[in-house]
Amino acid sequence: MRVSFWIGSALLAAWALLDPRFRNAEGIPTGSICLPFSLAAAGVVLGLAWRTPWRKAALWFALALTGQAVSVQMIDAGTRLHYQHYRALTWILAYQPWHLLFVFVQTIVVALGFRGRWATVRDWLRGHFRWWQFVGIAAAFWLTAATVSEEVRRYVVELIFAGFLQAVSLGNVVLLGWNIPEPQLSALRERLSRWLDQPAPVNPIRDPVALGAAVWVTSVAAFLSVVSYERHPHIPDEVAYVMHARYFASGRLHLSAPLVPEAFEVYLMDSDSNRWFSSMPPGWPAVLAIGVFLGVPWLVNPVLAGLNTLLAWSVLSRLYDIRLARFAVLLLAVSPWHVFMAMNFMSHTLALTYALLMALGVAMAAGGAKWRGGAISGLGSGLALMVRPLEGFILALAGAAGLLAAIARKRTSKSALAAYTLSAAFAACLTLEYNRRLAGNPFEFPVMVYMAKRFGPMANAMGFGPDRGMGWAIDPNPGHSPLDALINANLNLFSINIELFGWGVGSLLLASLFLFAGKLTSADWVLLAFSGAVFAGHFFYYFSGGPDFGARYWFLMLVPSVVFTIRGLERLCEVLGRRACSRAVTAVIGLGFTALVNYFPWRAIDKYHHYQNMRPDVRQLAARHNFGRSLVLIRGEAHPDYASAAVYNPLDWNASGPIYAWDRSAEVRRLLLHTYPDRPVWILEGPTLTGRGYRIQAGPLLPGTPGH
Repeated sequence: MRVSFWIGSALLAAWALLDPRFRNAEGIPTGSICLPFSLAAAGVVLGLAWRTPWRKAALWFALALTGQAVSVQMIDAGTRLHYQHYRALTWILAYQPWHLLFVFVQTIVVALGFRGRWATVRDWLRGHFRWWQFVGIAAAFWLTAATVSEEVRRYVVELIFAGFLQAVSLGNVVLLGWNIPEPQLSALRERLSRWLDQPAPVNPIRDPVALGAAVWVTSVAAFLSVVSYERHPHIPDEVAYVMHARYFASGRLHLSAPLVPEAFEVYLMDSDSNRWFSSMPPGWPAVLAIGVFLGVPWLVNPVLAGLNTLLAWSVLSRLYDIRLARFAVLLLAVSPWHVFMAMNFMSHTLALTYALLMALGVAMAAGGAKWRGGAISGLGSGLALMVRPLEGFILALAGAAGLLAAIARKRTSKSALAAYTLSAAFAACLTLEYNRRLAGNPFEFPVMVYMAKRFGPMANAMGFGPDRGMGWAIDPNPGHSPLDALINANLNLFSINIELFGWGVGSLLLASLFLFAGKLTSADWVLLAFSGAVFAGHFFYYFSGGPDFGARYWFLMLVPSVVFTIRGLERLCEVLGRRACSRAVTAVIGLGFTALVNYFPWRAIDKYHHYQNMRPDVRQLAARHNFGRSLVLIRGEAHPDYASAAVYNPLDWNASGPIYAWDRSAEVRRLLLHTYPDRPVWILEGPTLTGRGYRIQAGPLLPGTPGH
């Protein structure tokens, strides 16, 4: 039987690799390829466990693994800019009927698995949770299973369907834990205790769990950056960040304005008189410039994510016990939210670095390192202002509040606050000086100047009003109101429930259990207050952050969310008892494996490969056809067609390499040919025109040739 499972797994993997139905017209794998590979993984697990005491548990694990693999196939995520939703049931019945059939079978099997146990479950719930706690946990579980739609009816139907799938998955996982054999469970419990309870070193690099988690995060994020993200920016902000970092790496604060500005328009790149520059804050491009200088800009965020894992260990080992700190870094290592954010060129991972430095400094100051802790905390807060100003402001308030609380409890002195103020002010002054040089006013951020010029004076301002926003399609309503803020909160809570751990039961189940039914310590209150500050700060901003990389505007809630999950598991262990606790912990480990097998590859293939139609094809075409000193006209939209090419432009408009220009109109083309009369001309059609990659429409043409 074991051999049969393994042969079946090999055949499934071969089918997935060879059948063209799992690839698009270009031969690139689609998200559907993940299902046969998940089935193959389930077969491998069953083969390994079939003649062992783990057989029953393996059967439930295989069912949970397959169930999640089937459920994600019914989701419309994809490379378009939109929030993911389950497809309409009518569509699933028409095109994926056997997926619904599997859900029906899984539901029946799980229901049969609880046969004779329903009374036990009911009595246990009544004995350990008050009615309002149960209602609160159930509401959080169900209401975060799906996010709002334009049609209320569709939202309600999807909410019921998504919540039902989560409930079936939860029942499946409970049965998995219930069927773990006791002797093996004891051995696993002892092994985990040896890992998690060994004495804590002072330095996280000397902690094997923390170091292993950090190396894993960096390695996986770097792998995804190369294979899924193709070392290429996909979001408009990333294009500006990469260009910003490139000219910083060359020692410049700005570039010369292009000679034909209309042909080189890039979102978030501003110009005045003869200067051309990114309007984004300078903190992240300055760090990214290190990677540009070394030739590996795509590696900066993966390395920072590994560093953040070590910093999280350092902070949490001071706030809690070493067991929680180690468990936290293990969860961070398998968090899709954490790892996929580290794959990109966005600024959020660095903002988290500075947030953790701020928290570490406060903890150090409270632990006796007064001046040093205060200085580290202030530096983290001040530098964050150069990365994401709103989050920097939140961190500045949080750091000051933390030190004042420590002073009030006589755990540190006013000298720590003085050091905090001086170091934060020093870092903030760098921002003010940069603003002065770029915007002409120390207290005016270049991005605000850019947004006001392009979208209106109050478009990017905080607060409520009909004039907020930029008219984006994914912004729910024009302007910003408290209702819009609540919709944004719904979008972000849903994203965290999906992206935090990628669990089929939802990522917020244990955290909500703790927040509704746990006993909060002072450290818990600190993290809850910090999360509330992040929520409150963004409540007054018109945009949720969009569907790019989860709830990215709430990314500073990552570590608190992980901690609340562990605290929820601890609370569950309190009411379950020691033996059942080990089963719960093992079930959570099983959920982590299902995310690694199902969620990570599905998300990497289905969404982020060629996300928003951004592709590095221009880089490859230039090398293959030796564009050389030419003028390359890009036909299509500003984003993605031109933006994907613009990032490869030289910093000098007279450089010997190719100049990529947007062929936006006949008049612009005429000006370009007049400005670059001595360059051969190539004409490329972008992805929005070809329906796939870039295509050479003509070239090389003689200099000055207009083309058609």
